[in-house]
Amino acid sequence: MLKSSNHILVIRLSAMGDVAMTIPVLQALNQQYPEVKITVLTRAFFEPFFRDLKNVTVFPAEVEGKHKGIYGLFKLSKALKKLEIDAIADLHNVLRSNILKFFFFGKQFSQIDKGRTEKKALVSGKIFQQLSTTHQRYVGVLEKLGFKLDLSNPVFPNKSILNKKAQVLVGSDSKKMIGIAPFAAHEGKMYPLDLMREVIAVLSIEYKIILFGGGTKEVSILNDFEENLDHVISIAGKLSLDEELDVISNLEVMLSMDSGNAHIAAMLGVKVVTIWGVTHPYAGFAPFNQPEGFTLLTDRNKFPLIPTSIYGNKYPESYKEASGSIAPETIINKIKSVIPA
Repeated sequence: MLKSSNHILVIRLSAMGDVAMTIPVLQALNQQYPEVKITVLTRAFFEPFFRDLKNVTVFPAEVEGKHKGIYGLFKLSKALKKLEIDAIADLHNVLRSNILKFFFFGKQFSQIDKGRTEKKALVSGKIFQQLSTTHQRYVGVLEKLGFKLDLSNPVFPNKSILNKKAQVLVGSDSKKMIGIAPFAAHEGKMYPLDLMREVIAVLSIEYKIILFGGGTKEVSILNDFEENLDHVISIAGKLSLDEELDVISNLEVMLSMDSGNAHIAAMLGVKVVTIWGVTHPYAGFAPFNQPEGFTLLTDRNKFPLIPTSIYGNKYPESYKEASGSIAPETIINKIKSVIPA
């Protein structure tokens, strides 16, 4: 291991879910090596994710601004060197982080193995088995720096106290709250919206439904759900990320696609039920610390090419609504089974 006063730079610039997946790993590093100082290089928008971690400082990367291009990355490296960093844990391994690696020549530098070969074999159908999870791959990077980590006993933050704005939005009644995030980056990862509406309509009879999303089109759809169904509240575009995290921490369960909201809820210790369309948890992107039974999978007898890609961006047209093979009743019953009576 490095000297006791070590200072580690952790690089993970995007995407939202991948950044959220760093939190349980850095929390374990905090607990098991409390003397270690950590600086996380990421986008400023993600800074609230790290709010509950001790000894962690976020250094915002302005990759579309002053840190853009090779010269911008050189300026970034000069600023980072002033922090007296001892070693770099690159959890991203992209062109930008590799250029930074060049500028940090001589420093101990460990990079993630993304497992491209086995992931290619998974989507090509050559293998169908569980690959290393992203969390395990992150741990591997830190272990190369000498930090052995155990993720088996995670500690999560307490439920947040909602500020007045969030309280007014979600209401103060005693109904248990279910979060639902029905969108994903690619359509093949989403549960058909007409079926999702059925799920929401049934669950809203007994529970308060909080809807999550972003972007003009998504907000419009969620607002329509809110307007036409009782006990359904869309918070899309109405709260800051900090405030959204506060709301998520108070959920009984989050229902999400294979998307960032699943990982955000999981990092806060919330139960997460995920719906998988053309992707599959074998690729290593299941949310942290969730039972295998919380993953609802598309019928591979009907759609044998799943996973069609790692990120859900490639699939036959006939697979676009593959997750519709999961009956709404299956989702409803699963949600109800994980909520305490």
